[in-house]
Amino acid sequence: MMQLEDFVVNSNVTALEALKKIDLNKKGFLVVLSEGIVVGTLTDGDIRRGLIIKKLSGVHNSIENIYSKDFKYIKNTDDFSKVVEAFKNEKFNFLPILNHEKHLCNIITKGNLHALLLQDIKFDLNYKFLEIDDMIPEHEIFSRPWGFYKTAILNQYYQCKTIVIKPSSSLSLQQHLRREEHWVVVHGIGEAQIGKSIIPVTSGSYLFIPKECIHRLKNTSEHESLIITEVQLGDYFGEDDIIRFEDDYGRI
Repeated sequence: MMQLEDFVVNSNVTALEALKKIDLNKKGFLVVLSEGIVVGTLTDGDIRRGLIIKKLSGVHNSIENIYSKDFKYIKNTDDFSKVVEAFKNEKFNFLPILNHEKHLCNIITKGNLHALLLQDIKFDLNYKFLEIDDMIPEHEIFSRPWGFYKTAILNQYYQCKTIVIKPSSSLSLQQHLRREEHWVVVHGIGEAQIGKSIIPVTSGSYLFIPKECIHRLKNTSEHESLIITEVQLGDYFGEDDIIRFEDDYGRI
């Protein structure tokens, strides 16, 4: 578990010492202190630039001339909107949180903020942000025989996906026991089976699939992908909650 100390370094340490600490925390940055006061920030990029432009003659030299003294921070009395506004600047991926004496109280990263909100955790600048998995908003693309999907949001309440079905391809005829689904078609044309109903769909179509309802979606275009957004509601969102009845790819 990461602690605040893992992100703190004194202003008189060498670049090599700083790099070792950055390598251990795996976040790419440090907060620089002098006599307990925050005086700047340092990233691995600062060290590289220092070496390139000769502000740093070697990794055994002090970071004094390369850490950022004109750094962005927020106060521990600032509100939610101040933090959101600060992170709108693409230059800032992390923010030290300081008290009125410029002592370090906490650190928040942009990933921490997104993960906090997507899990519906109450925003509080005293929260232990470093314990949050800030990769929660980052999900891989998963390939399937019919195309691919990418999860945008996943928490205990819901999952939101983008699903892309290749031309002339189809999802399996399936049902879910522990979740309902809400589909909105955002691009393309297709055909949905909901229970015994066959419904043509196009951009803007909305479909509701209750729990245990047999359903399927087919891309009827020979040239364009069918793209939908899917919101799942339930108590479990695993891929193993799929019962297949028919499948064009032999996955029954």
